[in-house]
Amino acid sequence: MNRKLIRPNLSELKDKLGLPAKSGGNETLTAVPSALTAAGEPNPAVNPAAPTAPQGVGSPRRKIAPPEQTNAESFYYLKQMQSKTPMVIVLQDDEKVRGVIEWYDKHCLKINRIKEPNVLVPKHNIKYIYKQEEEPRIRRSRSTKKEEPVPSDVEIPVYD
Repeated sequence: MNRKLIRPNLSELKDKLGLPAKSGGNETLTAVPSALTAAGEPNPAVNPAAPTAPQGVGSPRRKIAPPEQTNAESFYYLKQMQSKTPMVIVLQDDEKVRGVIEWYDKHCLKINRIKEPNVLVPKHNIKYIYKQEEEPRIRRSRSTKKEEPVPSDVEIPVYD
């Protein structure tokens, strides 16, 4: 069985549209946009790489993927390393490592500790990190110490 693919002849279409027919008959019809808009600005349809190019013109525009690294982590580590800030690193098992960050890389931190050996901590074992000065102070009351009654008539100065 012979089936013939039926295609319209482009020269016939050009005649119907009133465009002059070119030799060869295999050209496609495409409208060429002007380089400038009516306001005199560059036409984004001419340059598909333009940031204001419409979605359907030229090559399809995709959202740009966010960067893999924002450098916020590196900035934080460098700042703490330069100022030699005492840090507390809480590990996944809630163990706390106290010391100063000596160096870091993509996968681990090296912590200098006082009166203890230095330690290399893999980042995947870190739950969170905070500065030692921000550590919450725990107040423990002694059982032998009597609590003093709080005076109820305390004058609080009001500033305007």
